[in-house]
Amino acid sequence: METDPAPKLPPARERIGPISDSLKQLYPEVVTALTHENALQLLVATILSAQCTDARVNTVTPALFARFRTARDFATCDITELEQLIKPTGFYKNKAKHIRACGVALVERFGGEVPGNLDDLVTLPGVGRKTANVILGDAFATPGITVDTHVGRLSRRLGLTRHRDPVKVELVLMELVPRAEWTDFSHRLILHGRKVCYSRKPRCESCPLAALCPNVGVKGLAQKRKRKRKFVSGRPNGAAPKS
Repeated sequence: METDPAPKLPPARERIGPISDSLKQLYPEVVTALTHENALQLLVATILSAQCTDARVNTVTPALFARFRTARDFATCDITELEQLIKPTGFYKNKAKHIRACGVALVERFGGEVPGNLDDLVTLPGVGRKTANVILGDAFATPGITVDTHVGRLSRRLGLTRHRDPVKVELVLMELVPRAEWTDFSHRLILHGRKVCYSRKPRCESCPLAALCPNVGVKGLAQKRKRKRKFVSGRPNGAAPKS
């Protein structure tokens, strides 16, 4: 796999248009993978998606949303019952605490409705900018850059930013990407991270973005894998274990 940086690539501001166009061709229709019918369901599903796959969350939410339909339902729920319903998503005790607390906050401060602006959303328990931008983009059609692990990783590999702090990555992308495309650009980067630009073994040789990508950090991954193969259980490959 060729991992050396491409020579004399234009700066990020000049590449962002072609990068976005290529992603549009690859993933023309994009929506969140989390199944939901309204903003409240998306809020809860997004909280559940922390350290969990969207697919697994989608196996849990049908029963959850059949049992709890409104913010007041979540605010007054039995915490043990809630924990059992969401247990397969992992970290269920903290997630249950945040979901119920969100229900309370929505009832007490927002009339039981999910607010449609970033400043209010990030005041809800367990809701940071990433979750807030998911809700804004997919429930309210308000553009937002969602920086999850895929968006952060691809933004750095593509040479769009060097930052590792999600908020700083978000702000850089907000400057580079036209506002109307924020939500869809985020979704497309996430899909590309899941399908092509893997964390450990990115498929650079077949990536349609290869000509636009400096592969930042990818060469280091290959070197790490080579060193790891060289040593097995603390000894060089082929060496006999000590008796």
